[in-house]
Amino acid sequence: MEVYIGCCGFPMSMEKYFKEFSVVELQSTFYKIPSLDLVKKWREKAPKDFEFSVKAFQGITHPTSSPTWKRAGMERSEIEKLKDKVGFLRPTKEVMEFWNKNLEICKLLGSKICLIQLPPSFKEEEENLKNAKEFFKRIERNGISICLELRGWSERGFKEICKEFDLISCVDPFASKPLWFSKKKIAYFRMHGSYEKGRINYKHKYEKKELLELKSIIESLNVKKVYCLFNNVWMKDSAISFKKVMGL
Repeated sequence: MEVYIGCCGFPMSMEKYFKEFSVVELQSTFYKIPSLDLVKKWREKAPKDFEFSVKAFQGITHPTSSPTWKRAGMERSEIEKLKDKVGFLRPTKEVMEFWNKNLEICKLLGSKICLIQLPPSFKEEEENLKNAKEFFKRIERNGISICLELRGWSERGFKEICKEFDLISCVDPFASKPLWFSKKKIAYFRMHGSYEKGRINYKHKYEKKELLELKSIIESLNVKKVYCLFNNVWMKDSAISFKKVMGL
């Protein structure tokens, strides 16, 4: 089993990060589609064996009512034109164009994983399920594995869509169990913090006993690869500590 440990975003300079970790989940690609020249520079800066996991652009997953669009680097008038045409995996021309741009970024980076993260407002409802199925039927993948992160869905509904379209169920293993690993046998974890009264505490710092528990969870899985990405205030420290726990 191969285990890759890193952070969601760069908590330090790229140069220092590349020396410490072997993988990163790019967050900037969610907010704004970067220029291809910038993407090429990222790839050139990184070691050849370094992995970039790409978080899909919000135009694919989030409607324009989401506050995240404030960081899209677009005029309000441009965003208004996209109203009811983007987000929630709607199989529209606009969403498909955003996906194809996303694929191009993945190709330039040599990415093996793309994360599609849906907001909590993407409920387990007939219209959303219909759109999701049409989206996954139509998109090109070019050999990239897709991780799907759904919030508030039933285990059955989440597992069924992952199984039908060969997706990896992305979870925080301290909150939910992984439901599907795709044909490539890949697990993908995002470590957000602690859970208190249904809310995530992103300021949580993982203790050694929690990291040992995480190690035990990973070792119990029948998979070929595990990606473990920390995503909170203390993500750098937690990721470094977990590398030591895993003997990496």
